[in-house]
Amino acid sequence: QVQLVESGGGLVQAGGSLRLSCAASGRTISSYTMGWFRQAPGKEREFVAAIAWSGSRQYYADSAKGRSTIFRDNAKNTVYLQMNSLKPEDTAVYYCAADPYSATRYYSQANYDYWGQGTQVTVSS
Repeated sequence: QVQLVESGGGLVQAGGSLRLSCAASGRTISSYTMGWFRQAPGKEREFVAAIAWSGSRQYYADSAKGRSTIFRDNAKNTVYLQMNSLKPEDTAVYYCAADPYSATRYYSQANYDYWGQGTQVTVSS
C-alpha cells in the first residue's frame, strides 16, 4: 500500500504562486507515474498534470500548460506541483495520485490506484 499526503495548499491572491507537495510512504514511488487532479465545487474531478516515473516526461491539461510545473524527487519519495499566475478558477481541492503501472492514459483517474486526501487551494480575485 502507498499512502499519499498532500500539503502546500492555501489562500493566495490572483497572480500568486503555490507549490504543492505530495509525500508518499509505504512503498517507493520511483517506478510509478504520478498525477495531480483537482475538483472545484460543483464540478467533477479533473486531470491537471502527470509525470513519468523517471521524471523525463511531463503532461499537462490545457488549463495548466505554461503556468504549472510538475516534478519529482524520487530520493525523497515526493512529487511537487508548482503553480504560478494563479487564477480564481484554479480554486479547487488538489489531489495527488499514484499509478503503479504507468498506463499510457495518464489523464484517466481510473488508472490511479492510490490517492491522497487532498489539499485546498483558494485563489482570491
